[in-house]
Amino acid sequence: MTIKYPNGNHYQPHLKSKISRPIIYGKRGMSLEDEVNKSNQYYLENQIAVVHKKPTPIRIVKVNYPKRSAAVIKEAYFDHASTTDYNGVYKGYYIDFDAKETKSLTAFPLRNFHKHQVEHMRQCVRQGGICFALIKFVKTNEIFVFKASDLFYFWDQQNHGGRKSIPKPIVEKLGYQIHYHFQPLIPYINAVNQIIQS
Repeated sequence: MTIKYPNGNHYQPHLKSKISRPIIYGKRGMSLEDEVNKSNQYYLENQIAVVHKKPTPIRIVKVNYPKRSAAVIKEAYFDHASTTDYNGVYKGYYIDFDAKETKSLTAFPLRNFHKHQVEHMRQCVRQGGICFALIKFVKTNEIFVFKASDLFYFWDQQNHGGRKSIPKPIVEKLGYQIHYHFQPLIPYINAVNQIIQS
């Protein structure tokens, strides 16, 4: 299947890591997205927060019907640039965030973000929203909530001769580390509470 962005560029999916991940509460090989979705389900069921993954806007162009009961999408385009992965409400606060994984042991590459995603977060922050990146260092199984305001600084610096990544010690210093838990699996709302209080 061929998928293209609105500007005509081809979509390049991230390759799945062949590195086996440790078992966490019986969930073998679960991606960060799966972990966040399960956490959001817990928050919803327990009336703590309402946060959902945003659907990716796709325009289907070509479909094959090999059988009457099955359809195969052969060509599709991103209808327009998507924003961040998740948004919702918590205690009257609008929250908006993106979940990103990196295999790097030393830094978080800024290329994991697209310009339109960062601009979307800027607009949300201007309106009083709580925005952040949920960053997972896959090889060490560490997760951090990294405030959008801190992300903006490094994003802007890269265009003025700065680094193209955020060193891990900076993520550790400025971010809020989230430790895996039984319920919810990723208790990121704990970090949101700290952001609200800061």
